[in-house]
Amino acid sequence: MERPTRFEHHRFIGDKRTQRVYDLDTFTDTEVIDELMAAGTYLCFGPDTLPEARNRGYRLAEGHPSPTDDGE
Repeated sequence: MERPTRFEHHRFIGDKRTQRVYDLDTFTDTEVIDELMAAGTYLCFGPDTLPEARNRGYRLAEGHPSPTDDGE
């Protein structure tokens, strides 16, 4: 999946409405990401890791393959 323009250097993007995080390297549903960008309710994490997203209360969205690593 091609990353959105503002997130070329980020792997994880969160949806503030649902508290879900998307891994742009493995998530394949472009419609969901396009809708998130259009709504403007997204954020990135620093550091750009799944553990940091979880630390902020976000959970990996459905539709991802089973995680094989912690996102680092």
